[in-house]
Amino acid sequence: MLIGVPKEILSGERRVALNPERVAYLVGKGHKVLVEAGAGSEAFFDDGAYTQAGAQLAPDAQALYTQADLVVKVRAPGVNPATRVDELTLLREGSMLVGLLEPLASPARVGDLAARKVTSFSLDALPRITRAQSMDVLSSMATIAGYRAALIGASQLPKFFPLLMTAAGTITPAKVLVLGAGVAGLQAIATARRLGAVVQAFDTRPVVREQVESLGATFLTLPLEVEHAQDAGGYARQLEEEAYAAERKLLADPVRLADVVITTAAIPGAKAPVLITEEMVASMRAGSVIVDLSAATGGNCALTVLGQQVVAHGVIVEAPANLAASMPLHASQLFARNMTTFVDHLLAQGVKAGAIEGAYDLSLDDEIVRSTCITHEGRILHKVARERWEALEGAVAAHD
Repeated sequence: MLIGVPKEILSGERRVALNPERVAYLVGKGHKVLVEAGAGSEAFFDDGAYTQAGAQLAPDAQALYTQADLVVKVRAPGVNPATRVDELTLLREGSMLVGLLEPLASPARVGDLAARKVTSFSLDALPRITRAQSMDVLSSMATIAGYRAALIGASQLPKFFPLLMTAAGTITPAKVLVLGAGVAGLQAIATARRLGAVVQAFDTRPVVREQVESLGATFLTLPLEVEHAQDAGGYARQLEEEAYAAERKLLADPVRLADVVITTAAIPGAKAPVLITEEMVASMRAGSVIVDLSAATGGNCALTVLGQQVVAHGVIVEAPANLAASMPLHASQLFARNMTTFVDHLLAQGVKAGAIEGAYDLSLDDEIVRSTCITHEGRILHKVARERWEALEGAVAAHD
């Protein structure tokens, strides 16, 4: 199979879907790999490293897309800001696409993929099951985001993180509060602890208490009863507004007393819940810092502005965009390992060579393949993505 690796075109996106090590792995398994010239340059992988790994170089995106049977990307196809060419139009009919496609957030693009008759798989739709852990790109990237969030908090806070005993007196350690103990939250906890801060964490799922405490943090026990805080696929589930209101009330004092608050609460395909109101920000000490990792979906803080630093009531509110791309070398290494594991599984369990040369048949018997398949043969197979596309089409028809 000919696997294509294009250069990412989204502004600020420095990752690449495959690094040279994983290219060599795929070539060793009998695949041909075509890499767009310069695809790995932002992640510090030059073209020579790819050719040494056995890849062929494509001079541009068009040359790559027209040849590849399977295109592996970090982000969903978009419009190249330099050439104004839509990557979607370069994908040939019947080809396959794997990446972080965010189908619930972009129903129109899902419809376009179906119309193009591309067989697409989205890694952010992986089921949270044991067999899929080695393919879990979201967890890999969340690890980076949590690590970077703690560093941002430490760099912006006008105080030391650790306890210091000096001739001029004792400096007490900073107090860090982490809201959400998923992968990003746990990594933020671990990093803040390594930097010497006193850390507290809160999550609506009592089951994560042991993980929080194993990292040396205190798990906030709040009298908040929330049932079914995650869905059957293992992802966080959106709660009723009454539950979020109760959460905000109970978190008011811990937020007020914290030097740094790191928020990580996100709901797939939905707006992030507001856990910190402006009133809560105003109650914090001047110089305190909030790092909102859910900024891309609206933010957990009412004052969050994606990609910007906001200073309000003397408090710094950081809303970094795409933190994983700020560590492109390791981010690409982790992403590539997840990607090749998924591709191995896909080709073993879901895709078989068809009767016609260059054609492939798709089987949806496997849970991982079935869960991640978004479009195939002109249809949207992913149930929720299809419902959102139908709702969008209905709204457009009603407007017309």
